[in-house]
Amino acid sequence: MAGRSGPSRTLACILVGLGAFLLAAAVLIPTYTVDKLKKTPLDLEVTTVAEGVGEVLDSKSLTAGKAVVNTNVPLVAQRYVTVVDPSDAEKITVQAGQTLRRTDKQGDTGLLTATVDTVTVDRVSSMPIQDPIGSIQTQSDKPAEEVEHTGLQYKWPFDAEQQAYPYFDINARATKDIDFVEETEINGMKVYHYNQKVGPVDLSKVVASPTNKLTLPAATWGVEGGDAPVTMTRWYANERDTWVDPITGVVVKGQEKLYQYYARTADKPEVTVLKATLPFNEDTIEYQIGQAKDGADKLSMFGRTVPIILGILGLISLIAGIFLGVRGGSGPKTPAAANGTGTAPSGSANEPYDSGNAETEQFPRHDWTSDKTEEFPAVDTRDQEPPTTRL
Repeated sequence: MAGRSGPSRTLACILVGLGAFLLAAAVLIPTYTVDKLKKTPLDLEVTTVAEGVGEVLDSKSLTAGKAVVNTNVPLVAQRYVTVVDPSDAEKITVQAGQTLRRTDKQGDTGLLTATVDTVTVDRVSSMPIQDPIGSIQTQSDKPAEEVEHTGLQYKWPFDAEQQAYPYFDINARATKDIDFVEETEINGMKVYHYNQKVGPVDLSKVVASPTNKLTLPAATWGVEGGDAPVTMTRWYANERDTWVDPITGVVVKGQEKLYQYYARTADKPEVTVLKATLPFNEDTIEYQIGQAKDGADKLSMFGRTVPIILGILGLISLIAGIFLGVRGGSGPKTPAAANGTGTAPSGSANEPYDSGNAETEQFPRHDWTSDKTEEFPAVDTRDQEPPTTRL
C-alpha cells in the first residue's frame, strides 16, 4: 500500500495546485482583460450613411436674380471615420470626413457641404483631449482651423448611463447637453435614446465664409423692396436624435433634422437653404448593431463566461485533489509482528497467520550464573614452523 500512496499523493497535489490556479484566473481575468477591452479600437474604420428628402436652395439662382428653393430633393449624408496619429494606449485621434449631397445632380454640382473634422479623445470615456487641439476644415482651398472640441461626437463611453452628456456640434462649433429620453429597442437590441436641440445659430459668427452673410437686392431674396439692398444672415438649427448601445457606447442609429435659412432676424426665416430629416439607412443600422454585438460578446465572454467556466473547473479540481489526498493518506497499514520488529511471522504462503491457534513451546530457563569456566592449556607456538603457502 505504501507503494501506491506515492503516485496518489502526487496527483492530489497536482489537482489542488491546478484548482487554485484556475480559481485565481477566474478572479483576475475579468479585472485585467475587461479593462483592456473597454477601449475604442485603434483600427476603427466606420462608414455611416443617412438618407432623406428635403428642400434645398439652388445657389445659382441667387446670381440669376431670383432665389429658387427646390423641393422633394433626394439627399445623402455620408460620414467616414478612421484613426490617425497621434493615437496610443490611452488616446485615439479620429478623423471624420462628412459630405452632404443631392443625388439628383451629378459630380460637384450635387455637393452641398463637405467637412473634415479631427479630434483626439480618451479611448474609454470618448471625451476630447486637448492635446492636440482638434481641427475643422470646411473649405478645400483653405487649411483646417484649430477648434477646441468639448463634448462627445462619434461614440459614447462604455457603460453609458441614463443621463445628459455634453455633445459637440461641428456646425455650431459649440457644446450643448444631449439629454436622455428613454430606453427602447432597435431590431431587438436594447438602446438608450438621447435628444439634443441646437440653435438657431448665426453662422457668420462661427465661420468667416462669404456665403454666411449676403447682401442682395430685395427682389432677389423674394421680399419687398425691389432693387434695394438687403443683407441677410445664414442661420443654423438642428434637432439631433441618437440611439446608443449602453454596453459598448456604439451609436446604433442617428438622425438629424437640419434647418438652415437666410433671415434678417433669427426668429423670422425668409429663404430656406436646407431643410431635411436625415436618419441612418437600414444597412448602416444593421452594421452598427453588428459592431455593438461583437463588442458586447467579447466583454461578456471575458467578463462572465470564461471566469464562470474557470471557476467551476477550478472548484472541481480542488475538491478532487483534496478528496484524493485524504483517501490516499488513510489507507490500511502493515500489521506489526508479535515479536515487535514489524515483520510478519513466517508461515505457509497460502495460509494466513493465526496467532490465536498457535501452540506455545516452553523452553527451560537456564541459569547462566552457575556455569563454570573451562580452562584450556596454553599452546607454545615458538618451535612450530609457519604454514607453507601453496601457489
